[in-house]
Amino acid sequence: MKYILTLFLITLSLSAQTLDNKLALTVAQDGSGDFKTIQEAVNNVKDNSEKRVVITIKPGVYKEKLEIPVSKTFITLKGTDRNKTIISFDDYSGKPLREKDPSGKTAFGTGTSYSFQIKGNDCTLENLTVENTAGRVGQAVALHIKGDRVIVKNCNLLGNQDTLYLSEEKTRIYFENCFINGTTDFIFGAATAYFYKCTVESLTNSYITAASTPQGQAYGYVFVDCKLTAKDKSVDKVFLGRPWRPYAQTVFINTDLGSHIIPEGWNAWPDTRFPDKDKTAYYAEFGSKGLSAKYISQRVSWSHQLKKEEIKKYKRDLVLNGWNPEK
Repeated sequence: MKYILTLFLITLSLSAQTLDNKLALTVAQDGSGDFKTIQEAVNNVKDNSEKRVVITIKPGVYKEKLEIPVSKTFITLKGTDRNKTIISFDDYSGKPLREKDPSGKTAFGTGTSYSFQIKGNDCTLENLTVENTAGRVGQAVALHIKGDRVIVKNCNLLGNQDTLYLSEEKTRIYFENCFINGTTDFIFGAATAYFYKCTVESLTNSYITAASTPQGQAYGYVFVDCKLTAKDKSVDKVFLGRPWRPYAQTVFINTDLGSHIIPEGWNAWPDTRFPDKDKTAYYAEFGSKGLSAKYISQRVSWSHQLKKEEIKKYKRDLVLNGWNPEK
């Protein structure tokens, strides 16, 4: 009996080790994959891996408050259908915590309201929807990225206020062919982020971006070949952005501006702590097109229209400081 038990434990150990060493895992709610939840699959990846593990996620609504911790690197989460593979949760700032946290807080804040948080470096999301379904209740983050060299490709990021939180300075994030929607400041934070061929939809009259680029950081948000749209005709007074912090940087290059973009384009967001953000923030455009492009001459005086020779500065490799997301 003792021999059989020992053999069973050895077999179980080897099985677990083999599963840990896989470079491909599958998540399916019907039990046909390696795991039924995404978090279980993420937890199974070895800490500080130097090999990429691809976690394929079959269609379904995964109601999980998902986190990729700092120790989990080189993870790819890949849905089989961007519209049917959905990571969903509904926390929001001010919502009571399920239990008091270690610091004594009893309610969620903006930074903890996320549906999905990525802390690990070199992670990739593909063909997924990430949503916060809390509704219009204030700050409610769908995707919170804290890691460096994170790629988000062919994804839908859906929410209301504060949909996409790019919180950390000196981190680099690349978005390609994504659909992002929200109400107020729904792309915000201190990171350097490059958006390529993304569609950004405003659900209400408000502000799209609220960068908090730190002083001395070369780049904030750069949108290239993107499209700005409105949910419906009632949305007709939307600002390109406002500075959350004094040295905010946001640049739109060759972007299609819908008729909802307000002629002045940008708002200074003065407050008692930082009353003169218009003197330090850097907001610029080049090659804007679409129904609102005719109002460029009415932009606020402290914004910039770039010259052709200045565009070289905004090549992807320069913005991302030598990191090539295609490698």
